[in-house]
Amino acid sequence: MDRMPLQKRAIAEFLGTFWLVFGGCGSAVLAAAFPQVGIGLLGVSLAFGLTVLTMAYAIGHISGCHLNPAVSVGLAVGGRFPASELPAYIIAQVAGGIAGAGVLLSIASGKAGFDLSGGLASNGYAEHSPGGYSMMAGLTAEVVLTFFFLLIILGATDKRAPGGFAPIAIGLGLTLIHLIGIPVTNLSVNPARSTGPALFVGGWAIEQLWLFWVAPVAGAALAAIVYNFVAAEEPAAKAKAAGA
Repeated sequence: MDRMPLQKRAIAEFLGTFWLVFGGCGSAVLAAAFPQVGIGLLGVSLAFGLTVLTMAYAIGHISGCHLNPAVSVGLAVGGRFPASELPAYIIAQVAGGIAGAGVLLSIASGKAGFDLSGGLASNGYAEHSPGGYSMMAGLTAEVVLTFFFLLIILGATDKRAPGGFAPIAIGLGLTLIHLIGIPVTNLSVNPARSTGPALFVGGWAIEQLWLFWVAPVAGAALAAIVYNFVAAEEPAAKAKAAGA
């Protein structure tokens, strides 16, 4: 099947990342602590997973459904995505994240007493960590959780993996890492997801944004290197497969 033009794939990434930020952060801002029927940490984690799962089926066949600069970098390092197309994907993803956060803000601010100092689901560490975790704890969590998220993506989308199930594995994987990481940093593993809310919150959110670019990209790149090493077929296996 021929690849879609880069422009159309970038638009798909914009829409998908919009959905991720609007859906995931929206669940945290609008529904997490809603009186008596709030969805809580479990609900927010599931919401983030569902955004990726639904978009994977909606646009996976168009753009690959990265929705995340770290994912795009990891796939490029792993030889699954051309590095020359990284700028278009990353710009589209960040723009989608900003647009999603902007629409979320326009809705959230329609409630009496809304205060942007609540963070708009921004990511943070130290005094801005939900659980008061240090910068080093946040850095470690973001690197490790992004590493395993990319490992899931690379394995689930491997040609040798069962077909058609990758979106489920990836969506559930994102749900799991949110269950682990929300108390530490509000969980990012996605620079576009972090950038959108941070630009509207400003101040501390902008100052701490560096961590949510550096750590996810580092974790993703490391995962690609490790996966390619672990998953590489041995020469004898390759020869046997060729003979078959």
